[in-house]
Amino acid sequence: MVKIAIGCDHGGVELKKYLLDNLLKEGYEVTDCGTYTTDSVNYPYYAFAVANKVASGEVNYGVVICRSGEGVSIAANKVKGIRCGIGYNEEVSHLMKEHNDANMIAFGADFITKEDALRNLHTFLAATFLQGHHQIRVDMIKDYENEHSKD
Repeated sequence: MVKIAIGCDHGGVELKKYLLDNLLKEGYEVTDCGTYTTDSVNYPYYAFAVANKVASGEVNYGVVICRSGEGVSIAANKVKGIRCGIGYNEEVSHLMKEHNDANMIAFGADFITKEDALRNLHTFLAATFLQGHHQIRVDMIKDYENEHSKD
């Protein structure tokens, strides 16, 4: 069973609920990392929570949401082992996994419909990493990360 962690800031609560409800109906095991209200919060907290679950192997993939998708994506990518892109259309959602072996996807709730976000998420989840010359590039990222990591 595919396990997914999902989290958002106050700007992504409605989209998170929509995606979460649909993923659960489809049989995915989903961990909700918050937030749960539209009260203002700091997005890195939730992006880190999701990213740490992915990096530890507790879940297979992560989904993070804020108003633009930028902040949560940047924050998630600070966690060692995370490769997160913004799924602003189906093609990019597919390519981020196919070419970059992305393990997280971000959405900007103010710039995508709920239906498009769900479609892009399905596209991301269904894509397969091509390896080959793409593996060389992903390995370069991993090597740099390992060489410059503080752990």
